[in-house]
Amino acid sequence: MNREEGLKGTTTVGLVCKDGVVLATERRATMGTFIASREAKKIYQLDDKLAMTTAGSVGDAQQLARIMAAEAKLYKMRRNKPMSPRAASTLLANVLSGSKYFPFLVQLLVGGLNSDGPSLFSLDPLGGQIEERRIAATGSGSLVAYGVLEDRYTEDIMVDEGVKLAIRALHTAMKRDAASGDGIEVIKITQDGFTKLSEEEVNKIREVLN
Repeated sequence: MNREEGLKGTTTVGLVCKDGVVLATERRATMGTFIASREAKKIYQLDDKLAMTTAGSVGDAQQLARIMAAEAKLYKMRRNKPMSPRAASTLLANVLSGSKYFPFLVQLLVGGLNSDGPSLFSLDPLGGQIEERRIAATGSGSLVAYGVLEDRYTEDIMVDEGVKLAIRALHTAMKRDAASGDGIEVIKITQDGFTKLSEEEVNKIREVLN
């Protein structure tokens, strides 16, 4: 797989809601025009109220997820408090920036909740870090997903409605992007912690969209 192909495939979305953060991805992993997996994991829980989505090279994404999960545990042990989304995204940005000669071929979203409220950050392969105040999407189907998100997102959206919007965005992207498909994974992070929706819950929402 060349570098250009490594960056193709996948759609991930993130939403900042009034009471938390929603992250969602589809499950297809591709190698060029070949569907390599229909059950790829693209959302990683880093702490009780912190998670990351990945698009790009599967191996690079898995390595970064392992690094960040370990760093989040060490941070909590040393400081007796959880790592914030801003701290996690800054650490990730430093790791990515320090590997420019042999870059991690990924696009990442880091979202979570702390005392300052919900936060969402997007990161590029060279360590560029942007705080997203509303919505974000990455991957080959992101243009389609953005169209849905921009049309329906509101500043006062709650997490439960954010879940429905994230599913709608991915559902629509999967219709037009051949590199995206094979199911949707959704998580929400609120004051109650990290919650992953079951496949049945996701499909029930998707049935209305069809």
